[in-house]
Amino acid sequence: MSKNYKIPFSEEAYQASLDWLFVQMPNYQIDGQKAYKPGLENITKLCNVFGNPQEKLNSIHIGGTNGKGSTSNMLASVLQEQGYNVGLYNSPHLIDFTERIKVNGRNCEKEFVFDFIQKLKNLPEEIKPSFFEFTTIMAFEYFYQKKVDFAIIEVGLGGRLDSTNIIKPLVAAITNVDLDHQNILGETLEEIAKEKAGIVKYNIPIISGDDRDLVKNIIKKKAEENQSKFIDATEIYTPLETDLKGHYQKKNIRVVLALVDELRRQNIAISDNSVEKGLMNVHHNTKFIGRWFQFSENPLIICDTAHNQAGLEMVFSQLSDIDKFKHIVLGFVNDKKIDEVLKILPKNAKYYFVKPSINRGRSPKEYENLLILSNIEYQIYESVEAGYQAAKMACKEKEMIFVGGSNFVVGEFLEKNLSIQQ
Repeated sequence: MSKNYKIPFSEEAYQASLDWLFVQMPNYQIDGQKAYKPGLENITKLCNVFGNPQEKLNSIHIGGTNGKGSTSNMLASVLQEQGYNVGLYNSPHLIDFTERIKVNGRNCEKEFVFDFIQKLKNLPEEIKPSFFEFTTIMAFEYFYQKKVDFAIIEVGLGGRLDSTNIIKPLVAAITNVDLDHQNILGETLEEIAKEKAGIVKYNIPIISGDDRDLVKNIIKKKAEENQSKFIDATEIYTPLETDLKGHYQKKNIRVVLALVDELRRQNIAISDNSVEKGLMNVHHNTKFIGRWFQFSENPLIICDTAHNQAGLEMVFSQLSDIDKFKHIVLGFVNDKKIDEVLKILPKNAKYYFVKPSINRGRSPKEYENLLILSNIEYQIYESVEAGYQAAKMACKEKEMIFVGGSNFVVGEFLEKNLSIQQ
């Protein structure tokens, strides 16, 4: 086939191109550590090929273990309320690939994704990007073409060696640091904090949302080394609330307010009214779902993508505060320390352990010995949908269902059931 031949767009061609992309390129979300390509060499080459669109953007960089997506979406909503054209790059997607790249809450067009994937076939031989590297340059180029006023860029994994770290933002934030991806980022909180702090750049303000001195001091030291202003978001006290209902959002709101304050110091107009409205209209403005998302009211069904120990502890704590018997659908990927998760499970519940359908999805049969020892009521299912349908059948009046444990469990659940509900 000639390189100049343009394949026409269709839904089938779009899906085929996505399938090709997932097969051709290592994807951490699906393949795990073997797909992780640390360092900025590849993304630098990629950006050069496309004319360095990231250098033409007013970007805001947001990292951290938990809260990146919520904070990014809240800030995007605030800026949209002010009337700005706002690009938002999050990962992973839950249902469709286009969720990763949004402008003003609208997913990027499938035609754009399709055309951009075709360009991959003409890349120089020496550039062999990972899936995330390619989606990152795709986001940069899309935001440049859409002439966004601001591009909010969420770190993929870690910080220092993450491909998003090629940007020079107006301001950066680290929401918090907790144990996650230890096989890549380090076994201790200190090691992981140093990796996260790798997004600190020379003379660019950095905001810390973590209230622990160990983490705070590591970020502060990195800021001092780079002559960057250090801003402690935990010193902010506010009555403001958001329509994102997880209790943990109170901490994320403080990071958003610190970001707003710093942008204002850079003479960017953001009114108090835009802040209040933006925080209360995140779902509407950005179409963000997945974090303490109420799927239905009767029966009450909540889903949440928390998947590491710290995130699950916060979610399970909030679940335990709800005075209802719970049917809890949980699934995990291969690198999850199941024994640690089982220690924090809510009481007064029945469990439905499921296997996410991706390569990294872990069959509950592999850890059933731990389930037996944990002394909980449980059943095992080889698919998310089978577990959910069983929970739905068993759920009585005034009881509730929770779906979570992994992005992929929530994604599969929503993909299958959201359209039915609507």
